[in-house]
Amino acid sequence: MNRTALVTGASSGIGKATAAALAARGYRVLGTSRDPSSLKPEQRAPGVEYVALDLADDASIEGLAGTLSGVDVLVNNAGESQSGPIEELPGEALRRIFQVNVLGPVRLTQLALPGMRDRGHGRVVMVGSMLASFPLAYRSSYVASKAAIKGFSNGARHELSPFGVWLTTVEPGSIATGISERRTKYIGDGSPYRADFERMLTALNRNERAGITAERVAATIVTAIEAKRPKARYAVGSNAPLVFALRRLLPGGVVEKIVHRRHDLPR
Repeated sequence: MNRTALVTGASSGIGKATAAALAARGYRVLGTSRDPSSLKPEQRAPGVEYVALDLADDASIEGLAGTLSGVDVLVNNAGESQSGPIEELPGEALRRIFQVNVLGPVRLTQLALPGMRDRGHGRVVMVGSMLASFPLAYRSSYVASKAAIKGFSNGARHELSPFGVWLTTVEPGSIATGISERRTKYIGDGSPYRADFERMLTALNRNERAGITAERVAATIVTAIEAKRPKARYAVGSNAPLVFALRRLLPGGVVEKIVHRRHDLPR
C-alpha cells in the first residue's frame, strides 16, 4: 500500500477511529487537529501523523494546500454539532456551522482533487448524518449543513469518476462518541420552545449513548474508500437498512412522526 490519507478531526470519535483503521491497513495517515501540540497521548491514533487545521480559518485551510496535493484519500469528518430553534439561531452561529461543516470541507476537497485526478485515483468521503435524510426539530442548522455536504458530493461525484476519483457520503445514525458534551446549543432562557427543546435534547443524548461505536462507522468509511466504485451513500447505525426501506415505502408524514416519536417530541 502506497496511499496517503488525510482524516480531519482525528483526535476523537469517528475521525480518530478512521485514522487508526487506515493506519492499520498500511496507509500513511495524516490526522488533523486544531492544535496537535496540545493532544494528550490517548487522543492520538497509533501510527498517525498530526497536522494543524482549523476549519473556521480560511488561512489554516489554504495552508494545507501542499499537503493535500499528495493525498489519495480525504475523509472530511471534522464538524460542529449544533442545536436550537430556528427562530433563535444567531447569524454568527449559522455562518460558523456552514463554514466548518460545508465550506471548509468543500475547499479541502478542491485542494485535493487536482492531484487525485492527475494520478488517476482518489477517494473523498464526506461524513454526514442520517439526520440529513430524516430531519429533526431543533436541529435545523445541523441538518441543513449535512444535507449541503451530501449535495456537493452527490452532485460532483460523476464529474470526477471518469478520472478514477470518487466522492461518497457516509451517514451515521446515533453514535456513542460523547459528542453530546461538545454540542453547541442556542436557546433563550424564556424561550417558548424550551420544554420541547429540552425533551428532544434528552432523547438525543439517550439515543447517542446507546448508539453504535465509532469503530463501526470507521469500518464503513474504509469500505467506501476501498470499493472499486463507491456508492453515493453508505448509512450505518440506527437500523439504517430498515429505516431507509421504510422511508421509501411510507408517506412522508408518517416518517416524520416516527422520527419525532424517537426523540420524544409531539407531532
